[in-house]
Amino acid sequence: MVLVFGYCQGNSRECVRVYTDRFPNRRIPSHPTFAAVERRLRETGQFAPSTVDCGRHRFVRVVEVEEEILERFEEDPEISTRRLGREIGLSKDVVHGVLKEELLYPYHKTPVQDLLQHDPNMRLVFCRFFNRQRERDLNFGNNILFTDEACFTRKGVTNFHNEHVYADENPHAIKVKHFQHEFKINVWAGIISNHIVGPVIFPQRLTGEIYLQYLQNSLPNLLENLPLQLRRDMWLMHDEAPPHFALNVRNHLNQQYPNKWIGRGNDAPVKWPPRSPDLNPMDYFLWGHLKSMVYMTTVDNEEQLCQRIQDAINNIRNDEEVMQRVHFNFLRHINLCIRANDGLFEQFL
Repeated sequence: MVLVFGYCQGNSRECVRVYTDRFPNRRIPSHPTFAAVERRLRETGQFAPSTVDCGRHRFVRVVEVEEEILERFEEDPEISTRRLGREIGLSKDVVHGVLKEELLYPYHKTPVQDLLQHDPNMRLVFCRFFNRQRERDLNFGNNILFTDEACFTRKGVTNFHNEHVYADENPHAIKVKHFQHEFKINVWAGIISNHIVGPVIFPQRLTGEIYLQYLQNSLPNLLENLPLQLRRDMWLMHDEAPPHFALNVRNHLNQQYPNKWIGRGNDAPVKWPPRSPDLNPMDYFLWGHLKSMVYMTTVDNEEQLCQRIQDAINNIRNDEEVMQRVHFNFLRHINLCIRANDGLFEQFL
């Protein structure tokens, strides 16, 4: 095995292929085993089993045991050290020690949006369209008004792993998570360039007619604080929510933003890819950041919730460094989506 390792210049996977060709009738070791045997010889000068002191007793770990552990993890990388140790008659600490020596570490899985059959292609079409537009105008990404709605409730989202109380004795602290009196609000907001537009409180049940009235009467007033050139070059983006797809809404957008809006439907100049929160800065940045600020402490009533949302957005709006990173990260998401080709890229962020 050491000779093959040297012949392959330390390429463990190549070692498996060469070893299989030379010794087809032998049991084929897994590729990490070649490196493990070579390292033991280099570090200890022998092939004899190594000993590890666990502080209470000493145990002997032979090459065959290490090889079995590595092969099992190659077959099933998700198996736990406790379960594997139980199956082969060793403690989980021994299994973990072997993995640590081989520089194998546990990595968390990244939760991603589930995609349907045609979603990846639609995502690629949108990303390639964006890059073509940006070749003509480097500021194209800054000209898109990304919009979205989000629901804020009394409960919010609490990660109890991050909730601690430091004391010399257990204070048996509690945190209420169920309330008799519940309330929620529907919030609209948008991001364009380094600006946040809104927030605006929408009715609980948003209809196409209400959304149209907002586009006609309220949105122009919200945009007055933007630079005139930015308003002239602006594209409007919204997702596939049913109110956005209403015929009267689409007709209005075609009149107000001819060939300059992104959304749902065959008459949309540019189709927004469904199930793509990772491409909308509102989803992958603003809502999560906003809720972490809003729910730092318990919300007592609806008025307090509205005020916290406004205050938090003002804080984010005034943080120039954060707002500049939003556009940079959006470009990164676009390019990663194209490189991934299958539509999923969040695991590479």
